Amino acid sequence: ARTIARLMTTGRDNLSKAETVTIAAIENGGASLFEAREIVADFHAMIRARRAEPLASWIERASQSLVASLANGVRRDEAAVRAAILSTWSNGQTEGQITRLKLVKRQMYGRGKIDLLQARLIGAQ
Repeated sequence: ARTIARLMTTGRDNLSKAETVTIAAIENGGASLFEAREIVADFHAMIRARRAEPLASWIERASQSLVASLANGVRRDEAAVRAAILSTWSNGQTEGQITRLKLVKRQMYGRGKIDLLQARLIGAQ
């Protein structure tokens, strides 16, 4: 299921020949999967183009498909999704640093006191 989900959300230009054949077979087997792939592709295009106008219509369309849970999540926090689409700001750098900190702390198996953690992070850069 994860492999199919990855293949369905990856751009067609980035798929190998075998993956393309697999996607074609899946889409021929079920129109609902093809529709879900198109809905996800539309969402990606909306984000890349930074256009939030079609968001409400996208939510309605997605609510009637296999990606209804995604649509419900977007609907619950539509203001935040709209702001994320339109905003040029990103907290990606902050999230990356937090992830790196957590990774180093987990590697230390609970011995991550502040002095050892600080020495590990300063040495890791």
